[in-house]
Amino acid sequence: MNEATAVSDPERFHLTLTAGGRMVQQGWWGSEATARWKWSGWVGEYSGLHGARIVLVDEVTGETLASWPRPESHHG
Repeated sequence: MNEATAVSDPERFHLTLTAGGRMVQQGWWGSEATARWKWSGWVGEYSGLHGARIVLVDEVTGETLASWPRPESHHG
């Protein structure tokens, strides 16, 4: 896949909502800004769902761009 294809890929940014280890909802967007806006909306709407996990991934790079709840950091 060349860079031009990656930039215009309508399914580049993949958002998933799982609860209790089961897929509840997912969506794909070509725009990172739109996908982050959707992620934020899902956190607001579904954060009260028992065991909810909401993750935004760049399918081209494999990088997790945002996740809720945030992983706990271990200091010390």
